Amino acid sequence: MTFRTLPAVPQAALEGSMRDFRVMEGIDLLERCEHFFAWQDVRRQSGTWPFSRSTETGPASTCGVRDDTGTLTEGVNFASQDYLSLSSHPAVAAAAKQAIDVFGVHSAGSPALVGNTSTSVVLERRIADFLKMEEAILFPTGWAAGFGVIKGLVRSEDFIVMDALSHASLQTGAYAATRNISLFRHNDLENCRDRLVRIRNRSPKCGIMIVTEGLFSMDSDTPDIEGLQALAKEFDATLMVDVAHDFGCLGEDGTGHIGIQDMLGKVDLVMGSFSKTFGSNGGFVATNSRAVKEYLRFYSPSCTFSNALSPAQIATVTAALDIIQSDEGAELRRKLMTNILSLRSQLSDLGFETYGEPSAIVSVKMGDEALARMTARALPHVGLVANLVEFPAVAKGSARFRLQVMANHTPEEIQAAARRVHQAYLIARRELETNEAADEKRLSA
Repeated sequence: MTFRTLPAVPQAALEGSMRDFRVMEGIDLLERCEHFFAWQDVRRQSGTWPFSRSTETGPASTCGVRDDTGTLTEGVNFASQDYLSLSSHPAVAAAAKQAIDVFGVHSAGSPALVGNTSTSVVLERRIADFLKMEEAILFPTGWAAGFGVIKGLVRSEDFIVMDALSHASLQTGAYAATRNISLFRHNDLENCRDRLVRIRNRSPKCGIMIVTEGLFSMDSDTPDIEGLQALAKEFDATLMVDVAHDFGCLGEDGTGHIGIQDMLGKVDLVMGSFSKTFGSNGGFVATNSRAVKEYLRFYSPSCTFSNALSPAQIATVTAALDIIQSDEGAELRRKLMTNILSLRSQLSDLGFETYGEPSAIVSVKMGDEALARMTARALPHVGLVANLVEFPAVAKGSARFRLQVMANHTPEEIQAAARRVHQAYLIARRELETNEAADEKRLSA
């Protein structure tokens, strides 16, 4: 293999994390940002800041990417969340264009007033039916749905028992709703039970919401949904499951892990996002109660005080749902799973560990943050677009690359992704070893 020689990286670019700048001293709120920016800029100038990039096209399987210094590189794209490749599907694009012709480009109102169109009402019904639930309500984003369902239903005297690895939207909603938050060990049913026992013994009259995800986006694993719903029933609690990363793209019929675990229609609350599989922003909450739907419409701030989804977004999601529920959708899911299994296998053959179970999220373990940042720096040079995940998004020393697989990735692109991760990793290892040797030489001089 021919190794590329890249400019030296200052040690400051390999140290620290965004957690260091979460709470800053000083009375000037704006000046505080300068400390973060100085650290960020060291990483930016050294090529170890792989965030805030923009694409030159839509989320295609190969694309040009421009970093925030303006540098353009091209490569196979495993950074976009478009699992069934529906954002570029001709039928989806045609539906969005037709909706603009009929309704215009803007919904121009809150869902609590006159922001919804007739097509919004139809989509709510179809989402509910797909999940075998009685009702569904739409939100402007998946984040808004996750935040809003918790903030809308939980009050300050209530409790939230939440998987420790729950998404930031869920944790933000929880802390906005109550201080009574108990995090149980990831996917640990018995630890969840222990916390419910303590809460019920202490507060027999309070409300309790149990929060988890159908597929966790960093670890690609899933909980025992039936077991959690049984706990909710036993302790008079309410279970809410976030299905953002599996709904539409996993399972024979596309109903994700709720369907795979035979829990359709049996979960108290199902919340999801359209941005991963349905080709659009937007989110939803499904329930078996009309009363809950109406309450959320007027007491969930991210619904009541936000603008409704635009007609084009509604049309996009509806057209995507048509495909997801068709034979074509089943074939796309088969192609996606073939790509997932192939990528995981090839990465394993190259010595990499991947987290969790097969899903569109293939998380490749790096571990050390310095090694991960140096690998991220090398990726554009070897022609791969991928997302680095580091502390505090994951535990310290658990840095990883989250490769996001699409149905329209070709076998050649899957092979290229695995090989280019390996190539970038070897470049990074060599550079770190060279730097360490130089440091030792200086110390011994």
